[in-house]
Amino acid sequence: MGIFDKGVQKTRRSFFERLSRAVAGKSRVDDDLLDAIEEALVASDMGVDTTLKIIDNLEERVRSDKYMSLDELTEMLRDEIGRLLDIPDGGADVAEPFDFSKKPYVIMVVGVNGVGKTTTIGKIASMLRSRGKKVVLGAADTFRAAAVDQLTIWAERSGADIVKQNMGADPASVAFDTVKSAAAKGADAVLIDTAGRLHNRIDLMNELTKIRNVMRKVIPDAPHEVLLVLDASTGQNAFQQAKEFSRATDITALAVTKLDGTAKGGVVIGIVDQFKVPVKFIGIGEGVDDLKVFDKKEFVDSLFSVEDLR
Repeated sequence: MGIFDKGVQKTRRSFFERLSRAVAGKSRVDDDLLDAIEEALVASDMGVDTTLKIIDNLEERVRSDKYMSLDELTEMLRDEIGRLLDIPDGGADVAEPFDFSKKPYVIMVVGVNGVGKTTTIGKIASMLRSRGKKVVLGAADTFRAAAVDQLTIWAERSGADIVKQNMGADPASVAFDTVKSAAAKGADAVLIDTAGRLHNRIDLMNELTKIRNVMRKVIPDAPHEVLLVLDASTGQNAFQQAKEFSRATDITALAVTKLDGTAKGGVVIGIVDQFKVPVKFIGIGEGVDDLKVFDKKEFVDSLFSVEDLR
């Protein structure tokens, strides 16, 4: 089983069980079958707007030939989903997810509490350290002692440096010190953890803007990446979080966690389609190596794995 097969197994099984039931005994694509496909896509939490886009395109393609096999119909779906993920500058280079011609490469990581944000930072740090990169972590989520403690453990585990201050310290001050320290040490990458509060969008926007502004006093084009971490298992809540954070700051990439534990993997496709932001990482397990650089071709191939189409 490939690494992405593990991540989408529950989504794939749920989707194709519905699809297989829908096509059983049918020899042509009719409105009932399209309705069943629509239901299967919505059930995978792809989102209504993205689902309707796929169904409209399918209707257009089958208009001339309503008689087709399940394999042909599946191939059409594969093409449509692949097209939705193929956004300009979308996806990451699996060999090198960040542009280290900019040094240090500054990544501001955002997301609500509980989605695996700090863990994702730790796993990215471990990934980069294993590739020989010098990494500095910034503990700018100063509102939760657990977040700082957790990030400290990840720094020790991965061999990354960490910059932190007392609880309740100004997050922007931590970010400033982190970037300054990283620049002085000749680090390759900086990962800034931020608070995951959404109770007041204005506060969130002001805080993220302040962090961005102070980092630019050290590195004028920082941050080079704003990575939004989302939990796939929350389904439609992930859409709402993407919307809120997109309003608060310029999201440049996504990390989608807990994909292996849910049948709602369609949320990856829906969010990319709706927000035109590429997925850079997916989390498919608890292990340090279970955060993978997103490969859209492998993701789609795994979603339509032959073993579950029969």
